[in-house]
Amino acid sequence: MSTDSPRTGEAWSRAELLARIVTGSQRHYADYSLFNQALADHIGLHPTDLQCVGLLSLESEPVSTGEIARLTGLTSGSATRLVDRMAKAGIVRRHADPHDRRRSLVSLSPEARERIGAAWDTPGRAFGAVLEGYSDAELAVIADYLRRASEVGRAQTERLTSGDTAGPAA
Repeated sequence: MSTDSPRTGEAWSRAELLARIVTGSQRHYADYSLFNQALADHIGLHPTDLQCVGLLSLESEPVSTGEIARLTGLTSGSATRLVDRMAKAGIVRRHADPHDRRRSLVSLSPEARERIGAAWDTPGRAFGAVLEGYSDAELAVIADYLRRASEVGRAQTERLTSGDTAGPAA
């Protein structure tokens, strides 16, 4: 069975499609890592700080330093240093946890959200322009793939960091 590329009409076998996706994914991850570094440099942040900012921007409520450690894959000590550095730079704010006075919660500062949002404006439009060329059905497939690939990535990260290198593939 062969499938025509929706963009070129070229016929690809399933094996060729899968190989193209694997290769494309590897290139995407490498290119996105370079983009993340360039954007972090442009803003004046460490790439890990920028990744943390991105993750915090997805959270609807302030999170604990322990949750930041879980989200970023850092140790609790490294997450604490990350939050200290980011708080000193005005990127995050600490809030008292209303349920546990011994811990604080962390959220992006409004100034950082605005500054980093402005830096994302041009790249965001460029990435959005890529998606404009896809139909709603194609966008649904892309969204589903990204969700499922993220789940696999989190599971594999957990497997590797737990020391279970012989565990299941998915």
